[in-house]
Order: sequence, then structure tokens, then C-alpha cells
Amino acid sequence: MNDRNTVDELLGEISARTDDGEDLRYNPRRVEAGHAEQGDSRVRTVAEFQIKYRQILDPSGRVHGELPEFAQDDAQLLEMYGAMLRARIFDGKAVNLQRTGKLGTYAPCLGQEATHVGVAAALRPEDCVAIVYREIGTLFWRGVRMLDVLLYWGGDERGNDFAGPRHDFPWCVPIATQTLHAAGAAMAFKIRHEPRCALAYIGDGGTSEGAFYEAINLAGAKHLPIVFVVVNNKWAISVPIEEQTAARTLAQKAIAAGIPGIQVDGNDVLVVRDTVAKAVENARAGGGPMLIEALSYRLSDHTTADDATRYRSNEEVEEAWKVEPLVRTRTYLQSRGILDEAREQAMKSEYTAEVEAAVKEYLATPKQSTDAMFDYLFANPPRYIEAQKAIARRYAGTGKPSH
Repeated sequence: MNDRNTVDELLGEISARTDDGEDLRYNPRRVEAGHAEQGDSRVRTVAEFQIKYRQILDPSGRVHGELPEFAQDDAQLLEMYGAMLRARIFDGKAVNLQRTGKLGTYAPCLGQEATHVGVAAALRPEDCVAIVYREIGTLFWRGVRMLDVLLYWGGDERGNDFAGPRHDFPWCVPIATQTLHAAGAAMAFKIRHEPRCALAYIGDGGTSEGAFYEAINLAGAKHLPIVFVVVNNKWAISVPIEEQTAARTLAQKAIAAGIPGIQVDGNDVLVVRDTVAKAVENARAGGGPMLIEALSYRLSDHTTADDATRYRSNEEVEEAWKVEPLVRTRTYLQSRGILDEAREQAMKSEYTAEVEAAVKEYLATPKQSTDAMFDYLFANPPRYIEAQKAIARRYAGTGKPSH
């Protein structure tokens, strides 16, 4: 996978060459702009690029092209569909809990399950993931408990102390900072000569942040084993993608960093897994970073504190429902004879029971004391922190101000 031609064929859907055929992506150097001759300037093309789009499973459930090896395994297909269904059932319950005052502000993942599960299925346990705040399908696949997710969104920081994998990064609400965290992990893997890959999620809005550009630039300059997955769900809260950037794709933002970029159907779990699997395999083998733009749609509000009806039309959302990930995957599995109504109902019953059990445990979890917010950071708290802790203890539960 470290061979340049192989990378170009599988992943590097970019042409960046001088007019005499020199490959700028793999042999970066300063290209002279030409010289004046008898008062005339000389103009030539120094670089060109193109971004390819990939899809395997279309919205109607039809396959285009050759299936990846994993997609020929019925058990793996059913596992991925089950993971998407499980995430959706949990997601709906979490929204309901917030609406009834039993959970804090929550960021739903409705409509983006294929990207989250496809990414997770492509990774190894020893790889490192830096999430944002919506990727519950990835977390569940990698062993994070539903209880942990509920605790976190319920305002209990113990939910961020999930048991596995310990080397994955916790929830990250500040926009784009997680890309730098992942780049740092990738740098460590390279220094230690470990065959591991870091993967960073980021949304379309996050690609306008400086931290994102710093991360992809570092990744390209240092040839780091990292994959960036840009989940383009069309809306950065209330800002549409058209007002976010003039670029036709977000994948092309990789060009300035000198790394390959590709766009995929983010509602197609097969193409997401296949593309990410190739990218991380290439990165582990020393082939360098990759940026993947996954086109999806946020079918829900941005968070439960948002009202998306104020800035987008019902017609737009209705059209997006026609291409959402679970329907096409279900249709395809049914055509393969892998899934029928009885089996799906059994899966729904199993996951619903699992969610209800997690909710019951969450609601029964004793709340943290006020000391927790002060003890969270310091092993030996300074005096001013101890003073604040004493004040908080005095007023805890009284409803009175502490100033």
C-alpha cells in the first residue's frame, strides 16, 4: 500500500502535476514561474487537481461496481446494519429524555449513522479516534457503554471517562480542536514506529476553523498516519454549506495541505467502510494522510436546543429522508435474503430493551457531589480552589447564590 501508483489507483483521486508531467504532490519543490523574454511574460500551469466521488450502494439499494470483500460476508453486513439501527433507537430515546427534563442538551445523529458505523468498522482496536459530539455509532462499535453516553449528556463528567478504548479521545465540543489532538497522536505513532492510525472527525462547519487547517497542514508536512473524515451534513447549525465556503467540495481543502482528498456518499455504509479501510491501511503502512468528505444530512435539529424549522424548509428535509442510510441498507439486505421483517423486529426489540436498561441505570446513578468539579483537574488543588470548594459545599442544594 506504500507504492505510489497503488495509492493513486485506490485513494489519491488527485492530479497535481506541472505541465511537463512532474508530480507536485509526491515531489514538492518550488516551481519557477518562468522568466521574462523580450518583455513578454511566460505563463504555464504549475498544478491541477480533481476530486472523485465514490458510491457503492445507491439510495434505492442497488449496488454499483464490484462489492468489497467484507460486503460479501452476510454476517458483517448484518452487524453493520444492526449497529446503525441500535444507534438510531438510542438516539431517539436520548432526545425524548431531554424533552422530559431527564437529560441535558443533546446532539442527535439522526441520518448520519452510516458514516459513523462505516468508519468504526474500518478501524482496528489499536487505532485512535478523535470524535466530535455526534458519533455515538462509532463509540458503541468501539465498546463505549450507553450508560457513559447518557451520563455525559446528563452533565456527569464521569461519562467522558469511558472504559474503552482508553486511547480514544473523549467528547469534544470545541469545534475543530480534536483534529490537532489526533494529529498529535499520529505524530507519536510515527515517532514510535507503531503501525497504527489516528482518525479525526470534523463537520462541514469545522473546516472553516484555523485548527483544521493547522492539523491537515501538519499531517501533510510530516507525512503522518492520520485520516480526516469530514462529515458534510449540509448545515453548520443554521449556516448552509453554500455560505460556509465557495469551494465546490470540502475534499478539495486537502489540496493545499498536499494530501489526497476524496468525496464519498456518507449515507452508503459500504463505501464509507471501504474508503476508510483503504485510507487507514495506507496510513499504517507509511503512505501518509488522507481526507475523506462524507456527504450526509442532519435530519434532526443541530441539538435539542435548536429549532431547525426556523432556517430550513420541510421540503428539503423530506427530500433528505429519501436518501437516508437505513432504508437503502435494509432494502439491499432484504434483496440478499439476509434480513426479513421478523429478524428486524427481533433486532429492534433487543436494542430497545438494551436502551431501556441503560436509561434505568443512568437515572439510578447517584449524582456527583459538588466537590467533583473542583477535584476534576488538580491532584493537589491550590488554595483558591479549596476556598471555592468550601463555598460550593455551603450553598449546595440551597438554591441561594454563593457570592
